[in-house]
Amino acid sequence: MVESVYDVIQLIGTSSESWEKAAANAVEQASKTVRDVRIAEIVELDMQLDPKGKVEAYRAKVKLSFKLER
Repeated sequence: MVESVYDVIQLIGTSSESWEKAAANAVEQASKTVRDVRIAEIVELDMQLDPKGKVEAYRAKVKLSFKLER
C-alpha cells in the first residue's frame, strides 16, 4: 500500500472582476512554486470597498492541499 501525506496552506487571491478569478489567481500563483497541487477549497469570499462603497476588489480565501514529497 502506498501511503501519502498532504499539507494544506491558506491563500488569498484578488481580482477586480470576480470571486472566481480571485480564486483562480491564488491557485495559479501558488502552482508556480508548489508542486503536486491536489485540492483547492474556497473558505471565504469578501470584497474590498472604496470609501463610497464601490467594489475595488473581490477576494477569495482558498485552502490548497498538495502532496508532500518523500
